[in-house]
Amino acid sequence: MERTNKYGSVPDLPDEELADPEELERQMYMEEWGAILMLPVRGAPKFRPEVDEDGFVKGAFGTVDFERISPKFDKLRYKVDKLREERRDVSIMIDTVRYRVRDSDRYGLVKDALKHKTDIDDIPDDDVRALVGLYRRRQRLTEEIERLQKARQRRQQRELAAMLARWE
Repeated sequence: MERTNKYGSVPDLPDEELADPEELERQMYMEEWGAILMLPVRGAPKFRPEVDEDGFVKGAFGTVDFERISPKFDKLRYKVDKLREERRDVSIMIDTVRYRVRDSDRYGLVKDALKHKTDIDDIPDDDVRALVGLYRRRQRLTEEIERLQKARQRRQQRELAAMLARWE
């Protein structure tokens, strides 16, 4: 009994010339999701190593040399990057809320509130209160980013000093 192709065939065309099922699936995904897949992604990996069915990385990226020279995951840098993204989002919200507040109200109240001369709960206008809250949040994020960057620099200096001590 002759076994037929489970995907069907085309008359007068050998089965070797038919598209692979994986290629047909890729074409379908590109047709349905192509526009979204073409959007740039911030922080996307520079390469995607090929992984076999057992979960092992194929090729040069799975070698001991690559693991040895590839940088270790830096938690502080990752956290700083995430806080910067959050600060950017807060800045966008500030720009959005800022247009709802009259200039005469905004500058004096925001200035006093940021210097903690005015309590945020004492501000009568909801939009100004939201604006002050967003400014304070951005200020806290900036301070946290600076603190983490200093800690990262101190850690790098300690690691460098330890590496130099090993060479001596």
